[in-house]
Amino acid sequence: MNTYINRGDWIVKNSNQAYDNAWITVRHYDVITPGNTEGIYGEVHFKNLAIGIIPIDQDGYTWRVGQFRFPINTYSWEIPEGGGPIGINPLDSAKRELQEEVGYSAEHWSEFLQMDLSNSVTNERAVVFLAESLTFLGTSHDDTENLRLERLHFSTLYTQVLEGSIKDSISVAAVLKLAALRPEFLEIKK
Repeated sequence: MNTYINRGDWIVKNSNQAYDNAWITVRHYDVITPGNTEGIYGEVHFKNLAIGIIPIDQDGYTWRVGQFRFPINTYSWEIPEGGGPIGINPLDSAKRELQEEVGYSAEHWSEFLQMDLSNSVTNERAVVFLAESLTFLGTSHDDTENLRLERLHFSTLYTQVLEGSIKDSISVAAVLKLAALRPEFLEIKK
């Protein structure tokens, strides 16, 4: 006798782990679809939470991080981003990532965005923070990173998102939402 598991309006007949490493697990499912047909489904389970940070200094300047992204085979400009272990406070991960990538700590932190990044095939979630009242400490990039940092006014970063030169989903969503929540960041102070 087969024991099937309901997952919403899908029925899982069988599942197995197809791949596993330190960052992801890939599972293969034999399913009965919501349309009552036999099918398969692949799911990528992420072992870390995606973390994004927009650090803003007292003059409205922020940083973007440039790096080559292997999966898309191209160079990408993004807000400071990284991963934080599931079960660890996302703010602790954000503080670590800001210091590692940009070299700063922040006195004031605000979470302003949560996202499901590609919910048709992954369970990856993102949390984005605004970091203010910054103090420089020095960077400590991971061995797998070859990062380029650029300081620019938030209004310039916003324009780059609107023009499409920044395509990273966390960056796009975070910049657009922060511009809507805090339009004063778009003003250049004299």
